[in-house]
Amino acid sequence: MSLTDWIVLGLTIFSIVLYGIWKSGNNKNIDQFLMGSRSLPWYHVGLSVMATQASAITFLSAPGQAYSDGMRFVQFYFGLPLAMIVLCITFVPIFHRLKVYTAYEFLEQRFDLKTRALTSFLFLVQRGLSTGITIYAPSIILSTILNINTVYTTLFIGGLVIVYTVYGGSKAVSYTQLLQMSIIFTGMFLAGVLVVYLLPGNVSFMSSLKMAGKMGRMNVIDWKFDPNNRYTVWSGLIGGFFLQLSYFGTDQSQVGRYLTGSSVGQSRLGLIMNGLIKIPMQFLILLIGVLVFAFYQFNRPPMFFNQYEVKQIRKSVYAAEYDHLNQQYGQAFEQKKIKANELIKAIDSKNEDRIGYAKDQLKVADTKARLIRQNAIELMKKNNPKADDNDTNYVFLTFVTQYLPKGLIGLLIAIIFLASMGSTASALNSLASTSVVDIYKRIVNPNATDKNYLNASRLATVFWGLVCIGMALYASRIGNLLEAVNQLGSYIYGTILGVFIVAFYLKKIKGTAVFIAAVITEAIICILGYFDVIAYLWLNAIGALLLIVIAVLISVAAPSKSPPVGETF
Repeated sequence: MSLTDWIVLGLTIFSIVLYGIWKSGNNKNIDQFLMGSRSLPWYHVGLSVMATQASAITFLSAPGQAYSDGMRFVQFYFGLPLAMIVLCITFVPIFHRLKVYTAYEFLEQRFDLKTRALTSFLFLVQRGLSTGITIYAPSIILSTILNINTVYTTLFIGGLVIVYTVYGGSKAVSYTQLLQMSIIFTGMFLAGVLVVYLLPGNVSFMSSLKMAGKMGRMNVIDWKFDPNNRYTVWSGLIGGFFLQLSYFGTDQSQVGRYLTGSSVGQSRLGLIMNGLIKIPMQFLILLIGVLVFAFYQFNRPPMFFNQYEVKQIRKSVYAAEYDHLNQQYGQAFEQKKIKANELIKAIDSKNEDRIGYAKDQLKVADTKARLIRQNAIELMKKNNPKADDNDTNYVFLTFVTQYLPKGLIGLLIAIIFLASMGSTASALNSLASTSVVDIYKRIVNPNATDKNYLNASRLATVFWGLVCIGMALYASRIGNLLEAVNQLGSYIYGTILGVFIVAFYLKKIKGTAVFIAAVITEAIICILGYFDVIAYLWLNAIGALLLIVIAVLISVAAPSKSPPVGETF
């Protein structure tokens, strides 16, 4: 990067951190630190909710996902608007009326302490691991730019987020996220425009999309019902609905965002805003990845996008063999480029026979290039079995650093940093609130002062920050980060959602039945996920429904004469 890019990057990040700390004021109690005094307007809530979900993974991995697999991932979000409606009707008014700090407080009022503790524990495990992945995403950027190991960049990024989250609390998180999302929307729009601008003069925007479609990248909708297919309309509407309902309704990182709303109406408006904007936003981010794919049909991409791994093999005894493969890849690309131009001419001619022939020829050339690339990856693994052989997280980053103008590179990299900082800060804030409110304040030290709980919240933030950094150090082994974080959530969200559905709608079922059902369900879901029995998105629906069925059966088999604990309706 140029000096200009470094200046833009540094000024953008540190100005936003200072802005958030300034706006947060002085936190005097746990309500101010964890809930921002419940005083924020709907647009703050909406952008904060979006920023929490839209981590660096979204802007780093989503274009790479579209580059390698097309647009079908957008179907993952089709259940989101439906989930927002259910949340606004059911979850939001109950949480606001009870004045809870965390979603899990409600479960003790409805069931018992052990059910509250179990769901809190499941959340802490899932969110702690997932946050490690979101910290790792921007560390990839620094590692690529500075050509150093991701261990050092992970420690730097994690440390920076811990500092301003510990000082500013929830209000600092919300104010920084408001500014972050404004910059993110602007920067991603400019990136999309520049990708189109950088295409060859004979390739229009529509022609590039048509070519990408012929290569299987415009696969937005898939109506086939296939439980083993991760991304279809049905997995998005059904599995996605359950995942999003659980994520926004029971994950404290999101519940904590909309509980900062000044009223039920403000929280509802913020969630509706998220439901309306998220799918178009994700579509456009994936579309940028498709346009980058089209761009690389005419401009040679690296044989492997992760340059850190490339440098490692070029230092090894396999360097000459790798360079030979790289030369073959260059020759194969030149042939593919010719076929890509022929397909563009065929598309412009609107002759279907000509288009079909040109498409087949391009696919043959593309297959040849892919085989050479695969040989190079196998060589990397031969040199180092622990080498990261999935480079989709580096596709968009490589394009940005190599082709965008000075200044804008720094801005776009700052965007990815900001997205990571926003989602990571929200997660650390939620981990701290759950640890303190649901465990420390409820079980360990229930009679402490406000100052004690405030200090405990700050210490918990530091603790979870260190745990998440530890997880981030292992994140390079899990492939595409966007899929990994959603897959990890699918192992746990269904179970937690099932607990809340029973709490809201099945009033006769009590804590012991739900607790046993949750333990059994989580064990079954982990087995299904470990053996990859079904596409991970379906695990959310299976987990929720399975818990409900088991809880009902236990309740029927061993009915209790006592009324439900903590009736709230």
